[in-house]
Amino acid sequence: MALFDQLKEGLAAKLGGGSNLNSMLEHAMNLINNPATGGLAGLVETFKSKGLGDLMSSWIGTGENKPISADQIKQALGADKIQQIAEKVGISKDAVSQHLSELLPQIIDKLTPNGKLPDAGKLGEALNMLKSKFLSS
Repeated sequence: MALFDQLKEGLAAKLGGGSNLNSMLEHAMNLINNPATGGLAGLVETFKSKGLGDLMSSWIGTGENKPISADQIKQALGADKIQQIAEKVGISKDAVSQHLSELLPQIIDKLTPNGKLPDAGKLGEALNMLKSKFLSS
């Protein structure tokens, strides 16, 4: 639980807390756990296919997380997906990309503490725990 508390504090400071944090966190978790795109494993494959597999691997692995830029997030997820999130959250596409560049590495790192992808059931449990920690405050 302490890991989620640390993540929450760090992200709240970066995103200013409140509705932006909640909305961006919700969208980031949806990207990670979307059955239509294969969940976290599908997201890993998307990053690999866009030439960003080394970044994703660093977040999953037990070593240091490599940073990702907002432009690389756009490259991996596509302009349409970024636009959809921007419209739902009510912020600019650039802000969405920047927030996701901060959120995704941290969330994926915390979901894979042993350097391995969790199975779908455990991933769902971990994301629900994360949601309850973030979205209940």
